[in-house]
Amino acid sequence: MKTTLDINDTLLANAKALAARQRTSLTRLIEEGLQLRLRTTRGTSKSIDQGFPVFKGRGGLVTGLDPKSNRALLDAADSAD
Repeated sequence: MKTTLDINDTLLANAKALAARQRTSLTRLIEEGLQLRLRTTRGTSKSIDQGFPVFKGRGGLVTGLDPKSNRALLDAADSAD
């Protein structure tokens, strides 16, 4: 199907240059971009529908562990293995 689009001049020039470097057509480059965007949008809507996972466990930090110290947290994580 043929259609007419108004595209920013700089964006169009960059797209044409990329298409030439990849030895493909501008049409194919635009189609791939639209497919990628549509696929990403579908994936995003699914994760929104499922909600955000929330940990509902009990417990907390090990006694004596400083939660403000990255080094202490990393050392504790390494020793847990």
